[in-house]
Amino acid sequence: MTHKIAILGASGYTGAELVRLIATHPAMEIVALSGDRKAGMAMADVFPHLRHLKLPVLEKIEDMDFSGVDLAFCALPHATSQAVIKDLPSDLKVVDLSADFRLRDPAEYEKWYGKPHAATELQKTAVYGLTEFYRDEIRAARLCAGTGCNAATGQYAIRPLIEAGVIDLDEIILDLKAGVSGAGRSLKENLLHAELSGGTHPYSAGGAHRHLGEFDQEFSKVAGRPLRIQFTPHLMPFNRGILATVYVKGDAQAVHAALVARYADEVFIEVLPFGALPSTRSIAGSNFVHIGVMADRLPGRVLVVATLDNLAKGSSGQAIQNANLMLGIEETAGLMLAPVFP
Repeated sequence: MTHKIAILGASGYTGAELVRLIATHPAMEIVALSGDRKAGMAMADVFPHLRHLKLPVLEKIEDMDFSGVDLAFCALPHATSQAVIKDLPSDLKVVDLSADFRLRDPAEYEKWYGKPHAATELQKTAVYGLTEFYRDEIRAARLCAGTGCNAATGQYAIRPLIEAGVIDLDEIILDLKAGVSGAGRSLKENLLHAELSGGTHPYSAGGAHRHLGEFDQEFSKVAGRPLRIQFTPHLMPFNRGILATVYVKGDAQAVHAALVARYADEVFIEVLPFGALPSTRSIAGSNFVHIGVMADRLPGRVLVVATLDNLAKGSSGQAIQNANLMLGIEETAGLMLAPVFP
């Protein structure tokens, strides 16, 4: 059975990544694409790397026909999705790639995003899209909220350690390096080549990064008490990839064993042999996560390093993985592409 798919916001990076991945999906067919600012244009003119595909012309969302569409991916900017999704047909399954439905508490959403949520009834029904930890809920969901790419990387490294009780919960430091595509495609002065290349810098430091809302929500839920981590992201002059280095207190072998046990049956998550550390080069363009563990020279201190592609497993690949579950398709369908190297 082929499921008919619409992509809202197809003219952005995550929209283009959805198209690239769905192009070889055995059970999905793209029947509608929106890109309001580029309505009327062919995808080949917006993204020449997709020129070989036969795709619908971009159109405005209000002109889209959702009859016969089984699932819509919403790759719109933050604070835009909620207004759009609440007006979509109630029987249409939706995977949202924005931040609009990640936080369950409306007050927490307003705290981190600076405005009241415009669709609180829908917010209550959304399922958090960290696939490996919410698989059963996602299967039954009508609306799935994709995670933040930084939030996903950090959780893959830390969440099993909280579950297993092998680390000091009050001593978690997350230092993260993110590729520039995570900032989106809109024109911004600080993302110009001359401003970004040849250097790096921290951003949203000191507890200002919005993905901390996700860490607070998810880690506190697992720990059974309020849990706050120290988190500093850095913007790096490469296109794709996130590498998270986590500093924790515990026994390194126990930390490694907890990760191996938790991910033993997960196709997309590989825990490397003890002492081996991952690289963004090894996961580029793929839906895979690599995690490494090594002991620090200081007794009782451990390094956990996780990497994923922010556009794939951190966003569009994760979205397709969740859509597969929601549509009753094999979870790995369309996602077993090998990483691109070099």
